Amino acid sequence: MTLTQLRAFLVIVAAGSFSAAAVQLGMAQPSVSELVKRMEETYGVRLFTRSSRGLVLTAAGEGLLPHARQAVEAADAADRSLRELTSLQGGVATFGLLRNANYYFLSRLLERFHARYPDVRLRVIGLNSVEVAEAVAAGELEAGLVVLPIDAEGLEVTPLRRDDVLFASADPERTARPVTIEDLAATDLVLYDAHYGWRDPTRRQLAERAQFAGVSLVPRIEVEHIDSALDLVARGAGDTVVSGAVAAGRNFPAGLHTVPFAEPLHDVIALVQRSGVVLSPATRELARLARRMLLER
Repeated sequence: MTLTQLRAFLVIVAAGSFSAAAVQLGMAQPSVSELVKRMEETYGVRLFTRSSRGLVLTAAGEGLLPHARQAVEAADAADRSLRELTSLQGGVATFGLLRNANYYFLSRLLERFHARYPDVRLRVIGLNSVEVAEAVAAGELEAGLVVLPIDAEGLEVTPLRRDDVLFASADPERTARPVTIEDLAATDLVLYDAHYGWRDPTRRQLAERAQFAGVSLVPRIEVEHIDSALDLVARGAGDTVVSGAVAAGRNFPAGLHTVPFAEPLHDVIALVQRSGVVLSPATRELARLARRMLLER
């Protein structure tokens, strides 16, 4: 059974005769009849009978009809998707990037996309994961990358990569062994993402762990950017937490030492989009490239 046969079958049903279907298909009537005949011979059934009103579906034809529609619609959707992808000649891709995207080499994502589709405009917003998730849920962005956990109501969430969260200090003695949440509560904390505070996904995990242990996490210093926090820690102002990608980055201060938590802590990077919403071709391709880059590393 082929798509050509199924298409012919559907046109015959809609047109009501082989001759009318042949006109719509741009084929000779014998050729259309042959397509149906081959299906009937393959399965040993009749798909149509003739009546005074014209062609009438048999029980076998009635059974085939919904499946034929579904198969042809799926094939048409696949065809449209590939044609749209190979003909991205304009439009805008709107996307949100997670905090510290450059540490995951996601700046190369934009370069790679632009090289492939120079006529597509990019609107990429780099926000904290909290705001990316809210913007996607509100329809302000089509999709984005976030660190979990986030409030996922109304969103489709696809986890892509897990990264260790590490304790960082300029004092090597503080990193001689894995740290506990109690150790973290006792240190002079320097934390970034001051605007989002404890809504930040990594901080949320730390706060939940501290609450369970019965301790409080009170930062000594809060700044907005991670580079500022790392500079302060390198100067001895306190200690902080960083992802494995940040610790492995070229700009990570040479004088800082890292160690994992005694009970491992992870950032999970995920792709989010609104539930039930089909992405535009440009944003869908940008999301595909982002997913591929994260999974490759």
